[in-house]
Amino acid sequence: MSVETTAPAVAGAVDKEVRRLDRVIIRFAGDSGDGMQLTGDRFTSETASFGNDLSTLPNFPAEIRAPAGTLPGVSSFQLHFADHDILTPGDAPNVLVAMNPAALKANIGDLPRGAEIIVNTDEFTRRAMQKVGYATSPLEDGSLDGYHLHPVPLTTLTVEALKEFDLTRKEAERSKNMFALGLLSWMYHRPTEGTEKFLRSKFAKKPDIAAANIAAFRAGWNFGETTEDFAVSYEVAPAATAFPPGVYRNISGNLALSYGLIAASRQADLPLFLGSYPITPASDILHELSRHKNFGVRTFQAEDEIAGIGAALGAAFGGSLAVTTTSGPGVALKSETIGLAVSLELPLLVVDIQRGGPSTGLPTKTEQADLLQAMYGRNGEAPVPVVAPKTPADCFDAALEAARIALTYRTPVFLLSDGYLANGSEPWRVPEADELPDLTVRFAQGPNHTTEDGTEVFWPYKRDPQTLARPWAIPGTPGLEHRIGGIEKQDGTGNISYDPANHDFMVRTRQAKIDGIAVPDLQADDPDGTRTLVLGWGSTYGPITAAVRRVRAQGGHIAQAHLRHLNPFPPNLGEVLTRYERVVIPEMNLGQLATLIRAEYLIDARSCTQVNGMPFKAEQLATALKEAIDGH
Repeated sequence: MSVETTAPAVAGAVDKEVRRLDRVIIRFAGDSGDGMQLTGDRFTSETASFGNDLSTLPNFPAEIRAPAGTLPGVSSFQLHFADHDILTPGDAPNVLVAMNPAALKANIGDLPRGAEIIVNTDEFTRRAMQKVGYATSPLEDGSLDGYHLHPVPLTTLTVEALKEFDLTRKEAERSKNMFALGLLSWMYHRPTEGTEKFLRSKFAKKPDIAAANIAAFRAGWNFGETTEDFAVSYEVAPAATAFPPGVYRNISGNLALSYGLIAASRQADLPLFLGSYPITPASDILHELSRHKNFGVRTFQAEDEIAGIGAALGAAFGGSLAVTTTSGPGVALKSETIGLAVSLELPLLVVDIQRGGPSTGLPTKTEQADLLQAMYGRNGEAPVPVVAPKTPADCFDAALEAARIALTYRTPVFLLSDGYLANGSEPWRVPEADELPDLTVRFAQGPNHTTEDGTEVFWPYKRDPQTLARPWAIPGTPGLEHRIGGIEKQDGTGNISYDPANHDFMVRTRQAKIDGIAVPDLQADDPDGTRTLVLGWGSTYGPITAAVRRVRAQGGHIAQAHLRHLNPFPPNLGEVLTRYERVVIPEMNLGQLATLIRAEYLIDARSCTQVNGMPFKAEQLATALKEAIDGH
């Protein structure tokens, strides 16, 4: 965060300095019942409407209502916004809003010296502090002397602001997050109209609650404007040069993915069917798609993961663009039906929003540890294409790409997102309709083969010579009756076959179909002809790119490439890798892509890994990359 200029405030009850910054990182933290995710989301929406570039990191417990006042129960929302292009939610917050002692203790270690801390002093009771291990009050013992501390009795001020409303004290206290949001909105000159409109809509059936929240929000704004404790407010100008011209909106990864699936169904002129079972962090896709019946979307919340994918595969057989959504534990349950889809050679999108494992693992934390499961997690030789988005907004395009592959090549396709992308958000340019790919599908209409005696018949496994895809026949089409099932089929006819030579041929043909999928060449960003390449995939794109920028700004030379297609790999990947003496692969697992790269290309790739449930920090990666450049 850098200060560009200073200027006097134009309006306000107290003359205050206004400082202009190029970027800010704010973290809201409190109990999981304090509304930190809502507060962060509203601040993000207003920041997006103002025109800043932004990136967010929601972080919350897995429990529906975690133990109040405890370290495991802390929920936080971090927002990085700037007047220029940014890539990550930021390494270290410039501002921490701590609603209780647990929130302070859980987050203080991430703050750099000089950061601003706004604390709700009403919650710093002896019992609350002892619960998290504070022997003395951190607000009074000098331990926070290196920070700019703003002690604010948020609860008391909120209750006082709402005394004219017919609310109990407990009901009034619930609005303290809106008071904090109003204060931060004043502090960083955020718009307010959108939040007030949102509150009226959210509590439309409870107008008194809506009015109380709006009053608390305005009281927070007025408090910032009038109190002497906040002598400075800050401006972060819109990121006018960071974006190409167009219409933009703030979007999360799961929302972008949902819109991408709808767009794919429209471009293919196929109904969209989602067969799903709720699981964190994929459930938002089910929630969102269920709202769009007007676009021909059908959603089915099944009784379990197996039923969800079974229904989706049935819908694919029936001529729909079929999708099933899940996370890692659900993929394990779906593996047999994915193998069936490989055997039937039907288009099916398997969306895996990865989270920490194994087993139930860390439901609300992020990880990239399902890559090998997506590649190999089925019995027999059952190859499946794998596509991975790199940013929240890119989830839209990745969904379209996964649909293209599934429909063109008649195959299930894995779409590997993760919790970081799913819950994080950034600006997204809404594309024009003519920018979207043509995914039109031609169904089989009649016989496609002539037997030796001249009879015209339908062969369900007679293949397109270019794509090796089999025909897609809608059930009930006269003359196109054919067998389905998991037992091996005879080439062409689709009849059940136990012939060893036929099985060998079918296995190799299914593999050749996946190997032959057309994917674009990998582009390496290498302005200096360096000897070191950092290769990534999925959500590591933001931290890697931010780290590369830091290394180059400090005079280091490093190349960068990022994979969207993980099966098959881009056709020129081997040639790209052999240009460099050193290849570094950062992953949020123990080196799964590195294992694939070593096996496929005999490259001595160096892993840089972490599995702590959080995304990489840019400075952490920059240090690792500098060590790689130096040959350490």
